Amino acid sequence: SLLYTVSKMSNDVTKKKGKSSSEKKAKRKAKRRETYAMYIYKVLKQVHPDTGISSRAMSIMNSFVNDLFERIATEASRLAQYNKRSTITSREVQTAVRLLLPGELAKHAVSEGTKAVTKYTSSK
Repeated sequence: SLLYTVSKMSNDVTKKKGKSSSEKKAKRKAKRRETYAMYIYKVLKQVHPDTGISSRAMSIMNSFVNDLFERIATEASRLAQYNKRSTITSREVQTAVRLLLPGELAKHAVSEGTKAVTKYTSSK
């Protein structure tokens, strides 16, 4: 009877080997998506602590941040090329922000950027 039990167990193991395609897909790990959601949420809570945000609005905000990042990086790259430089520094980024953002928004962005760079430099 022990031999029968062992052979029965080995049959069960061999039967389980042939997995269907749906079982294989369930095992695959979902691809990670990097977003600014966590940072957008933190800023929202600093400005309006009792206000929430829908996933659709978060997606729109994330697209907005990605778009602005792309525009600033492109402009900073162009500025570096004009000055025959191969490195984008905080100076190029600051100039790009001044060129891209309107009036008061540019002033606030520059002051926040300067504050962030100063904080980073002092922590090194």
